[in-house]
Amino acid sequence: MLYRVHGAREGGMAGLGRADRDLVGLTVLALLLQGPRHTYDMQRQIVDTHKDFVTGLPRSMYHAVTRLSRDGLITAVETTRDAGRPERTLYRLTDAGRDELRARVRRLLRTPDPDTTVFVAALSYLGCLPVAEACDALERRAEALAASADGIRAQLDRLGGALPRLLLIEAEYELARVAGERDWVRALLADLRGGALSWPEDLAALLPTTSIPGEPPMS
Repeated sequence: MLYRVHGAREGGMAGLGRADRDLVGLTVLALLLQGPRHTYDMQRQIVDTHKDFVTGLPRSMYHAVTRLSRDGLITAVETTRDAGRPERTLYRLTDAGRDELRARVRRLLRTPDPDTTVFVAALSYLGCLPVAEACDALERRAEALAASADGIRAQLDRLGGALPRLLLIEAEYELARVAGERDWVRALLADLRGGALSWPEDLAALLPTTSIPGEPPMS
């Protein structure tokens, strides 16, 4: 295309960093929030719950565990070896890891990004935050999306008389996408504030500890 519309930059907020895009690491932190786990157990949980934004398993999982352990966000509890099975290390979340998890989820929730996968991941772990923090992050996202939609609309209005519509179709699509996400986030906020979306006090209730019925076990 000859023209590309650039919307408002997320209400002036800084964009996401490289660590924020580490969705494998984010997932490890979130799973360990439920309690200590082996790497294999975390991998099985990812497959069972269809966290499709986690890619490159199992190698990416082991790399993430190495990084998080090096940074003091998780720590090894014990290493065991059952007869006929490889050695397995049990990991737990540190206090720093718990803080980092909440900070990452907040940033992913509040900051619109062209890669929608990061928002999908943040929504997957929405329950890692207290309701008030989740609402605050989503409100900031809605505001940023509204500002972006206004910016795109203003450019379309300004250029509509100067350029043929054929060159602005992608901008129309982007406006529809951004405005649609803004409306969806606002509806989710209404559900949170109105109590329509339940929030379990026990985080362990958010994810099953066994395979989903009807799903084949992980080989």
